[in-house]
Amino acid sequence: MIHKLSSEERTAELARLHGWQPATDRDAIQRQFEFADFNEAFGFMTRVAIKAQEMDHHPEWFNVYNKVQITLSTHEANGLTKRDIELAHFIETITAHTQRGQYAEFVVLKGLCRQPRTKTFSSTGYF
Repeated sequence: MIHKLSSEERTAELARLHGWQPATDRDAIQRQFEFADFNEAFGFMTRVAIKAQEMDHHPEWFNVYNKVQITLSTHEANGLTKRDIELAHFIETITAHTQRGQYAEFVVLKGLCRQPRTKTFSSTGYF
């Protein structure tokens, strides 16, 4: 059986995460990300999906164009577990770099992570 985090454990784990907030309607954590465009958002979701499949732990998410909202909770424990925290840390790791391999510094405002646009070369030129 998977161990649901106690209130003290949840508080300690959330303190080590950046931008994640407790869900208001249940025992879960949430975060919203904003990327330069749909392609970058979809690339991010693909990386998370691969890791989630490896962990056999799948996020709830919602995507519109360049925005991705993620909710993490372990259904079989009916709440937050170490699995959720591990996936959140992985997500933080991959959002420290853009899909194009350039370092991006994120500014968290009211739970929204905004990535600055940078000039990047593609096969069609600079954009």
